[in-house]
Amino acid sequence: MAASSNRIMLGPLVAAIDQGTSSTRFLVFNAKTAELLSHHQVEIKQSFPKEGWVEEDPKEILQSVYECMDRTCEKMTQLNIDISNIKAVGVTNQRETTLVWDKETGEPLYNAIVWLDLRTQSTVERLINKTPGRNKNHLKTGLPISTYFSAVKLRWLMDNVEKVHEAVLSHRAMFGTVDSWLIWSLTGGKKGGVHCTDVTNASRTMLFNIHTMDWDPELCKYFDIPMEILPKVRSSSEIYGLMVSHTVADDLPKMLMSTKSAALVGQMCFKDGQAKNTYGTGCFLLKNVGTKPVMSDHGLLTTVAYKLGRDKPACYALEGSVAIAGAVVPWLKNNLGIIQTSTELEQLAADVGTSYGCYFVPAFSGLYAPYWEPSARGIICGLTQFTNRSHLAFAALEAVCFQTREILDAMNQDSGIHLSQLQVDGGMTSNRLLMQLQADILCIPVVKPSMPETTALGAAMAAGAAEGVSVWSLNPEDLTEVTSEKFEPQINPEESELRYARWKKAVQRAMNWETTEPTSIFSSVPLGFYILGSMFMLIGAKYIAGQCESE
Repeated sequence: MAASSNRIMLGPLVAAIDQGTSSTRFLVFNAKTAELLSHHQVEIKQSFPKEGWVEEDPKEILQSVYECMDRTCEKMTQLNIDISNIKAVGVTNQRETTLVWDKETGEPLYNAIVWLDLRTQSTVERLINKTPGRNKNHLKTGLPISTYFSAVKLRWLMDNVEKVHEAVLSHRAMFGTVDSWLIWSLTGGKKGGVHCTDVTNASRTMLFNIHTMDWDPELCKYFDIPMEILPKVRSSSEIYGLMVSHTVADDLPKMLMSTKSAALVGQMCFKDGQAKNTYGTGCFLLKNVGTKPVMSDHGLLTTVAYKLGRDKPACYALEGSVAIAGAVVPWLKNNLGIIQTSTELEQLAADVGTSYGCYFVPAFSGLYAPYWEPSARGIICGLTQFTNRSHLAFAALEAVCFQTREILDAMNQDSGIHLSQLQVDGGMTSNRLLMQLQADILCIPVVKPSMPETTALGAAMAAGAAEGVSVWSLNPEDLTEVTSEKFEPQINPEESELRYARWKKAVQRAMNWETTEPTSIFSSVPLGFYILGSMFMLIGAKYIAGQCESE
């Protein structure tokens, strides 16, 4: 679009698509100042067809991107900012969520199976049992065999969805995480769309070798997945293709970076040992470990942090993933009805300032790091007649902090170097009580940037720095220092340790709750005898009643 004579020429500008589990956003930044100029957000619906299943509509995801782009550009026009000065668009996304679509029709063949989904638990248990050394798959991938990652979701789709099975056999199927679906669709779709992903997303599939930095034939054979359906793997900062004409501009370059890794860049964690924690639907603590992967002995993942250019080395991270963080808010709202908004959650918790001994383990999808225990389920314990909804609200916030503490402890043990402070980002960081609780439970300061959109900022930085765009320098000396707010611990370490120890007891109560093994009433002798005894008593009672009537 041609800029009108009275439009403000800011920039150059770089945009980012932030497609998360619960919402999609489109944000535009000034590459010279890192200032956020405009953005728009659209909520994403999730469906739960069966217990433990979590799905999203791929078409709704794509449409939400278009809507966010349209609304953001309208806002910029109202601000008199020339949108034609947008030089690139980065993508940041929920990572392990899995899609398969038909490359000839462009139609999704099933809903997107979300990373939280548990339908593959029996498959995971079977794979672990048949694996020599029980789950040593992580030596190539950095990941344990888990329902969390894409390979088992893709295997389920191929085994259980006829459309997917047929498309694979007829060479029409394309697999991808959300980034691949968006890039393919936005660069032309069935009319020449680019089928690719970046190294950070690929490293979350269980099909990618983090040492060779490519799809691994042995892993694909292990999961019986044809390599032809996989996207091409690219670096995190390069031009993937040109966006098909839309509101923003014709022939707009487009790059990609995956969500949690993008926040490392946005927080400028470029040095070994720097770490950040993103508080979103889940919680994701990543620590930069440099150009050599470090394998964890304490339940953490080894993942690709970023690769900022085709010829640049990959950097790795240790990661601890928490399944339920911000996701507890809609659960308290929709399932229990004790709050209406996230702001109300903070207010309720602040009203009492304590859980009064109530502990909440939100293991709705099992426990992720450091336990990797899919059989765990949510539990609320320590209740008394005095406990009310405010105490439960406080316990829900504490649960996020305790889970982060568990991961940080594991990270400190793996590295031997204790973090002196924790950098944070994500939607939940707007909850000031949560940030203070986090500092109290970790016993170290928590540092929150004044501009919370560091995930999208990281994607924009990677896009703007790509060869052929080069409007954003990633040289540390050239980066603008981000202003921040620091939350210092306000309780003594003894109290923090006492609360943490009780949390650990609650976690043990939540373990081994669910099993995929069929159960028999006779596996419990007392229960079996009870049922048989009840049957005989019932028959005897009927017999006696009949005798009385005959007399």
